[in-house]
Amino acid sequence: MGGEGGGQDNSFNFFQVLLEGSIAGGTAGVVVETALYPIDTIKTRLQAARGGSRIEWKGLYSGLAGNLAGVLPASAIFVGVYEPTKRKLLETLPENLSAVAHFTAGAIGGIAASLVRVPTEVVKQRMQTGQFKSAPNAVRLIVAKQGFKGLYAGYGSFLLRDLPFDAIQFCIYEQLRIGYKLVAKRELNDPENALIGAFAGAITGAITTPLDVMKTRLMVQGQGTQYSGVINCAQTILREEGPRAFLKGIEPRVLWIGIGGSIFFGVLEKTKSMLAERRKREAVVKDE
Repeated sequence: MGGEGGGQDNSFNFFQVLLEGSIAGGTAGVVVETALYPIDTIKTRLQAARGGSRIEWKGLYSGLAGNLAGVLPASAIFVGVYEPTKRKLLETLPENLSAVAHFTAGAIGGIAASLVRVPTEVVKQRMQTGQFKSAPNAVRLIVAKQGFKGLYAGYGSFLLRDLPFDAIQFCIYEQLRIGYKLVAKRELNDPENALIGAFAGAITGAITTPLDVMKTRLMVQGQGTQYSGVINCAQTILREEGPRAFLKGIEPRVLWIGIGGSIFFGVLEKTKSMLAERRKREAVVKDE
């Protein structure tokens, strides 16, 4: 990915990369969310359950439609910001610091997307745990009871989880692709991109599970005062449930993000290549 898009006017390139990244990111995000939503619901219910509570197995697609309304713009914003930021950093930094470029671009993309992701995640997780029946109803009641800030419950813990997650996942993915290309001495095919995406997703998912547990607890407590913040949440979980509680839901999380990484990066690269081919065809037509 690192050296794509050269040889054209930079301002046009920036807009083009942003637009194509947004289309590819939105497409990949919607495909992943639809395919893997039930696993995500199970993971959320496992993490939200305290002590020996039983897990509800009904309504595993609860909240999907409302979530897609947020996932589409969030994924589009993330990749739309990530791609041009990555390109600019790769041009600016020495070649041996490409990992820094990928890590930084992932974090910046995550910050931009969080403005949409957090309200989407709050609504989704409240619906997954049975608090609301529809997304519009959830938004209306959350705002009525807690104000607009209720939609950003757990924002700090979300950033604490998602910024490292985005930065680590995209850095691992990009670096593995660079290494694989050097060994193979060719561009990667769709199954190879998907496999690398699965590997990057699974590793990152496992590493960030404790942060995900805290984020879930803070988001689903609503107006409850069980946890007053990230540090208090960590201390309370450790005291009341022990260190093992920080790994709740790790199996479905690793499975979900591993498969999700495979689908996301596979669809992302395929969509990007299709858009690039279309651009080339249009350029040929113009030249004729």
